[in-house]
Parts: sequence; structure tokens; C-alpha cells
Amino acid sequence: MIFSLFRRSPKPNTISTLYGMIVAQARLPVFYRDYAVADTVNGRFDLIVLHLALVLDRLAQDPASQGLGQGVFDLFCTDMDDNLREMGISDLKVPKEMRRMGEAFYGRSQSYLNAIPAALQPADGSRALIEALTRNIYGGAPSAHAAAPRLAAYMLEAVRELKAQDTANLTAGHVRFPDPAAIPAAIV
Repeated sequence: MIFSLFRRSPKPNTISTLYGMIVAQARLPVFYRDYAVADTVNGRFDLIVLHLALVLDRLAQDPASQGLGQGVFDLFCTDMDDNLREMGISDLKVPKEMRRMGEAFYGRSQSYLNAIPAALQPADGSRALIEALTRNIYGGAPSAHAAAPRLAAYMLEAVRELKAQDTANLTAGHVRFPDPAAIPAAIV
């Protein structure tokens, strides 16, 4: 029990910095303008979930950063709770909405993370990832035909970039994402 006193827990500033970077990346106008993501509450939520899932997966790969990942996820939950209340959701309905958001987070995260390994293999392609994005981000809309492959390419580049980042930098609160404008539009 005394050893827990010597364990280093992530600093709140590091957690809020990482989460702030995730939210800032998800709010880049290029996603809504060039990637055809709906600029709505749901569209913004979906992009935060996408980026959060990638960062949490990267943090989970190193035992030293797993506590940081939990802290970032907890801050995400607090932020979503605060946003629901700010939008006028009643105190009685917030738990139900939080449960729905949690299910959406876990479902989307699993579908993305399960599809990424196959998408990273040149022979397999990114069909499953494109289908997951079409279903979750675009709701099966016709605009997904051209936009989902580009978003899949962005996600794969983000996975590569996150994997290349030093764990010490991540645990210090520094995360880099690729420039979404630099990802070429898919040729359909």
C-alpha cells in the first residue's frame, strides 16, 4: 500500500493538454469542408471519438502511459457531461445520454480499431475501415462514397504518426496528428 504513494500519476495539465489537442484536431474546418463530415453536434462528437480512440489505443500500448489514457478518457466523459448540461439536457436525462454516448464511443472505437490492422496491410485494403466510417461518421449518406476513403487514409496516417511518437513525449502532453489537408482526395 505504501508503494502507491511513490507511483507517478499523470498531471491534470498533461491530461487536459492531450484532450485539448484531440478536440482541436477534431474541430479543424477541413474535416467539415473537404471530408464532408456533418458540422453538427453528432459530427463533432464522431470526430472527437475517432481521434480519442486512436490516441487511447496508442497510450494503451505502453504500460507506463495507461494511467494517462484513463485520465484522458475520464476528462472526455466529464466534457461530454458538461456539454449535455450546457445544451439544456435535464439532470434526469444526463445519465441516460451519457450511457448512450459511452455505448457509441465503445462501439465506434471497436469497429475502427478492429479494421485498422487489415487496412495497414497492402494486400487487404481498407474496405472494413471505410465501411465502419461510412456507417458511423456519414450515416451511410451518398457523400460517403468519396469522403470515407479519404478519411480512412487520414486515420491510417494518424495511426502511423502516433506509433512513431515517443511515449515520453505523449506522457508529457505532446501529440502530433497528420495534416488532414495533406491527405489526397480518393480517386473514385
